[in-house]
Amino acid sequence: MRSLTPLILLAALTVACDNGGTADGAAATGPGGDAPAAADDGAVLARVGSVVVTQDEFEQAAARKSPSEGDTLSTEEKREVLDRLVSEKVLYLKALDKGLDRDPKVQKVMINTLLRDEVYGTVRNSDFGEEELQAYFEAHKDEFVVPEKVQVKRILIRVKEDRSDEDAKAEAERLHGELVANPAQFKDLAAKHSEDPYKRRGGDLGFLSRDGKPGLDSALVDKAFELEVNQLSEVFRTDEGYNILMVANKREAVERTFQQMKGSVLRKVKNERLKTLYDEYVAQLSAGVEVNVDAAALDGIEVKAVRRPSLGVPLDAGLRAPPSPGLDLPGGK
Repeated sequence: MRSLTPLILLAALTVACDNGGTADGAAATGPGGDAPAAADDGAVLARVGSVVVTQDEFEQAAARKSPSEGDTLSTEEKREVLDRLVSEKVLYLKALDKGLDRDPKVQKVMINTLLRDEVYGTVRNSDFGEEELQAYFEAHKDEFVVPEKVQVKRILIRVKEDRSDEDAKAEAERLHGELVANPAQFKDLAAKHSEDPYKRRGGDLGFLSRDGKPGLDSALVDKAFELEVNQLSEVFRTDEGYNILMVANKREAVERTFQQMKGSVLRKVKNERLKTLYDEYVAQLSAGVEVNVDAAALDGIEVKAVRRPSLGVPLDAGLRAPPSPGLDLPGGK
C-alpha cells in the first residue's frame, strides 16, 4: 500500500488548489507548529490538528454537491461535505507526517500551483493589444514562414569491420544501377538493403527543411535540396557510409499573414511575458534563500545517457531543459 500514499497527498493538494488555498492545504502550519490563522479564507468551521477548514473552502466544496430536495443543502448534507473535508485534512496531515511533501511529484504539484497563483494567473490574453501583436509579427516574420521542404528517401550502405570501404561503395553502386533501371523499386530495395533505422519505412526520412533533422548528416540535406522530384542522387560518401537519395516530393515555402497567425503570435508574446515574470519571481525568492552546493559530490556523480532506438532523435532529448513556464499554461483567460 505504500506506493499509493503519494496519491493521498496529491489528492489533498489538489483539493486545496481547487479551493483556492495554498499548496499545502487550507493554511500552512505556523511557526512553532501553532494552528494558523485563516483570515484570507474566511471563518474557521473546523480545526483538524494544525490545519483548518474555512468557510470559503467549505462553500466551494458544497457548491459542487446537488441537494436531494429543493435548491439548498440540508443540515445533514452540509455535514457530509464538512466531514469529507475533515477526512481529507486528516489524510493530509498523515501524508505530511510521513514526509510525502518531499516526494518530487508532490513538490511539482505545489510548484505549479504556486506559479499559477503568483505568475501565470497575472497574465491574460486581453493584456495584449492588436498593435503589440502586429509589431511582434512584423519583427519576427521569419518565424511564421512555413519553410521549403523536401521528402527524402535514402539507402545507406555502411563501411564495417567485415565490409571494406571499396566493397561498401561497390554494393551502393550496384543498387544505384538497379534504381536507374527501375526507380519504382526504391522502397523495396531500401527495406531490404539499407542499413539505417529508416529501412523499415522504405528509406523514407520524411519531409526535411534546410535546417535538417537531429541525427542526420547535413550533407544529406544539402544534397537533397539539389535534386528535383523523383531524381536519384549519385552514390556519395558520408561518415556513416555510402548513400543514395531520391526526392519524392517538394513543398514550397509559404508566407502567412498576421491574421492567419494571430493566435500563434499571441501565444509567443504571452509566453515571453510569462518567462520574464517567472525569471523575476524566482530571482526575487532566491534573494532570500541561502544555497550551498557540494561541488565535489556533484562532480563525483556519473550520469550516463539512456540509449534508445533512434529515428534521428538525439539520445539526450529526454535530458534537455523543459520549455519555458508559459508553454505549460492551460488555455488563455
